[in-house]
Amino acid sequence: MHNKRPLIAFATLLLSTSIMAQPAPQLNAGNIDDVLKAMTLEEKAQLLVGDGNDGFIGSGAMLGHQAKLVAGAAGQTVAIKRLGIPATVVSDGPAGIHIDPIRKGTSQTFYATGFPIGTCLASTWNPQLVYQVGRAMGEEGLEYGVDVILGPGMNIQRNPLGGRNFEYYSEDPLLNGTIGAAMVNGIQSMGIGTSPKHFAVNSQETDRTRVDERVSQRALREIYLRGFEKMVREAQPWTVMSSYNKINGVYSQGNHDLLTTVLRDEWGFKGIVMTDWIGERDDLPVADEVHAGNDLMMPGYPVQTKDIIDGVKSGKIDIKDVDRNVRKMLEYIVKTPSFRKYKFTNNPDLKGHAAVTRQTSAEGMVLLQNRGGVLPIRNLKTVALFGVNSYDFLSGGLGSGCVNVPYVVDMVQGLKNIGVATTPALTDIYEKYVPYAKAKLAADKNPEMWFLNQGQPKLDEIDITDRLTRHEAQQADAAIITLGRQSGEGIDREVSEFNITEKEREMISHVSDIFHSQGKPVIVILNSGWSMETASWRDRVDAILVAWEPGEEGGNSVADVLTGKVCPSGHLTATWPVSIGDDPSTANFPQQPDYYGLTDKFARGALKGVNYSNHDEDIFVGYRYYDTFHKTVAYPFGFGLSYTTFAFSGLKVKKQGNDVVVSVSVKNTGRTAGKQVAQVYVTAPKGNLEKPAKELKAFAKTKELRPGQSETLTMTIPVRDLASFDSADSQWIVEPGTYAFLVGDNVENIAEVTGLTLDKYTEKVNNALPLKASLNLLHR
Repeated sequence: MHNKRPLIAFATLLLSTSIMAQPAPQLNAGNIDDVLKAMTLEEKAQLLVGDGNDGFIGSGAMLGHQAKLVAGAAGQTVAIKRLGIPATVVSDGPAGIHIDPIRKGTSQTFYATGFPIGTCLASTWNPQLVYQVGRAMGEEGLEYGVDVILGPGMNIQRNPLGGRNFEYYSEDPLLNGTIGAAMVNGIQSMGIGTSPKHFAVNSQETDRTRVDERVSQRALREIYLRGFEKMVREAQPWTVMSSYNKINGVYSQGNHDLLTTVLRDEWGFKGIVMTDWIGERDDLPVADEVHAGNDLMMPGYPVQTKDIIDGVKSGKIDIKDVDRNVRKMLEYIVKTPSFRKYKFTNNPDLKGHAAVTRQTSAEGMVLLQNRGGVLPIRNLKTVALFGVNSYDFLSGGLGSGCVNVPYVVDMVQGLKNIGVATTPALTDIYEKYVPYAKAKLAADKNPEMWFLNQGQPKLDEIDITDRLTRHEAQQADAAIITLGRQSGEGIDREVSEFNITEKEREMISHVSDIFHSQGKPVIVILNSGWSMETASWRDRVDAILVAWEPGEEGGNSVADVLTGKVCPSGHLTATWPVSIGDDPSTANFPQQPDYYGLTDKFARGALKGVNYSNHDEDIFVGYRYYDTFHKTVAYPFGFGLSYTTFAFSGLKVKKQGNDVVVSVSVKNTGRTAGKQVAQVYVTAPKGNLEKPAKELKAFAKTKELRPGQSETLTMTIPVRDLASFDSADSQWIVEPGTYAFLVGDNVENIAEVTGLTLDKYTEKVNNALPLKASLNLLHR
């Protein structure tokens, strides 16, 4: 028998040559079918693999491989010049565009606006304001040559130790989805795309590239996917980013149930799915990714292109799957600024965006304590400013979610801008310490901790003596202490970073004792991306303001709130526990103090929190746990004080078609103009499924109300949003009975209650993402 392989190879070469010789269609929105037919297998494979590394399969001239189009951008897709397919650029950007600010060959700078972190944005409870932030971010991306912003971060803040909690919005899926949809719609209104991430259940950073997140189908549907679902249905992002981790034993990027059955078939997602920046996996065939509906593999490696080509030729990959994914890529590309040949200016409105940042971060700040009404400050001339973060104010988190900002307004400058001086001796000590501490940190840092090169690492605190404090108290009208916490990509927080340190405890003690002995107030600013322990020290101070990591204008925004220029109206988007051990997820959350130092033996072993994470708390995440099981907290979900007072009245609830319409009147009963958030919680009747005591189902924020002024807020809740997930029958179900609708300004402070009787409602879905492990579910 003669060997036919050379003949087949020769015929294939002739066919490829024939295709290449024909006049090639040039891509446009109306000829995608023609372009797809004209593409060679090599071109199709390359379009499904990012242009992130050298050495691609095929000739560079044919495939259009080129250097990065935007310096510092996260990646780009490949150009196929023969068919008029341009490369498109994707940039990190949950809190702003992440690109290189200084570049060789030019004196021009390319700094980007540092917007407030996700937690701060969500704490505004103001989707309209977040939409405006999105528009500003979108304009910046457009003018810097970016086609897609890799964000927003949409994961649930499962535990206070989560390293990337600062990028995410809330422990609650409704709030998560509402704020996420506002951000996506805002960015995409400017003609560039988004890539909400990390889909799905990226609840920790430790071992994030392979950890198996073991979650019941009910918790997946109700908690971890619900926010993504709301965002997809309301905003239709151009792309979605699949997460590194496994879900119930299957990698997200190779999970057909997740990326096709749920995301596309059930939710109606029309865009592309791209991987997080992982490349080839030894334990995940490229064929699985292609079949799952993961259209784009980032950042892109030659072997992935080869695997697709070889897979099609060997029959391991169905060409129909390849063509489906390529079609989606072409549909995405024709929407981009790069395809439209938009002439970006590299000159976005940074001044205007700074004003947006200042306003938004001030509205997102949360006043936790204000004893004796010491805030807003009045008639203060000089303050003693304690804490290293007063002088090295953290604008954002670490890792890919950081922004290379043109400046950061610290507390010294922010106070100076409102006419408040800081005591000279203390200011001089800290301002000399900061450069030393930065140099020492750079010299001592672990090279594995790469993310410390992206963003502002937190500096160690210094000792504050009684003698120094007494000296400062003689010169100051008040003391302000800034406590900072930093976190970021690649590693979760340790328990010690949730608690305050001994130096911080001593500083609070010394300052409070001495200033209070002289009748002078002590104010604490929390400059942190996430919650901190407060119960052990909050009684020592007068006021606590959570500034979060509020972006480049941070010091000015804090000053706006301290002076009353902005009346605080932020509310917590997650519960602040008394102790980290109070959170039910902590028992399964990784707390290895040196994950990077783990031996291969441990790394390969079954180490809880590293190789797998059991979600034993099930649906009882955050306030659903604390409220249902009557656990004491430091500050409840939705909490936030104001400089004025409000009253709720006239709660009305009625069913209209497939919706429940809720209306309530909010009146400013105080003496200062301000805004208030009406939070609508629902208690379901007793049924076959166990449910949390209350669940947030709607919210709305008033305009700024003058003293005595009222506003009636109207909120619409689709009946399907009241449903629980019945895993046994793979359906959403609203069990019949009387539902209690409760309105207040946090989950524990309910002002108005009324009931509404609803009929049974069901919605069948697919039996997707089955749990393969055994969990000790909290509600069993």
